[in-house]
Amino acid sequence: MLLRRLSGLAVALLGAGCASTVSLPVVDVPIVASEPSPDVEAVVARFNADPAVSAYLVQLPLPAGLDEEQVLLAVDPAKDVDGLHPVNLGKLVMGATGPLPCTPAGIVELLHAFDVPVEGKHVVVIGRGLTIGRPLALLLASKRPGCNAAVTVVHTGVPNLAELVREGDVVVAAAGRAGLVGPEMVKPGAAVVGAGTSWEGRKLLSDVQEEVADVAGWITPRIGGVGPMTRAMLLRNAVRAAERQG
Repeated sequence: MLLRRLSGLAVALLGAGCASTVSLPVVDVPIVASEPSPDVEAVVARFNADPAVSAYLVQLPLPAGLDEEQVLLAVDPAKDVDGLHPVNLGKLVMGATGPLPCTPAGIVELLHAFDVPVEGKHVVVIGRGLTIGRPLALLLASKRPGCNAAVTVVHTGVPNLAELVREGDVVVAAAGRAGLVGPEMVKPGAAVVGAGTSWEGRKLLSDVQEEVADVAGWITPRIGGVGPMTRAMLLRNAVRAAERQG
């Protein structure tokens, strides 16, 4: 595991193969990935108490054997740059002001930037994970400007998945299943967001098949479309956290 402080933003990167994608001066604090949850929580407590750290995140998923819920609960909600602490997810449910989960917020900003209609439209979200599917559905269904959509959440356990997806004016694939969404599943002219990815060896694969671009009215790049927006929203949350803390 590696913990990094980025000019007031601390990032907890757990497990092998993690690397920073933001070019900022860093101070590395190495911690082995096999550390038990209490030791990880001790470092989280250190960040909570450090006034030089305005915001931080614990990179998910955690290595096997670590209690993800316990570690996330230890995060100070005021410094939760990822918007995944239960307090901040509760604020999302209530429509209150708070840090929004980065990838869902990035997807909404991306749709707005390209004038993809969302308000009053039927959005189908494929996937129910904590980092994308569930918070994205809440965000899109909220009364926030540019949202206010009718949202259906489906997943790979639904037998008539293709039928339900084809009803969407906007489809967000976030299941982490390579090639899950094919052109036959998409209504002609629908907007498609490829948010889910998975690895096959060293190759990163999208949930969305390349041929979907032939029927979609608008589509994100299958790889590299949503990821940069996630990082942008993380930095936005970090700046806002610093502003709140004076």
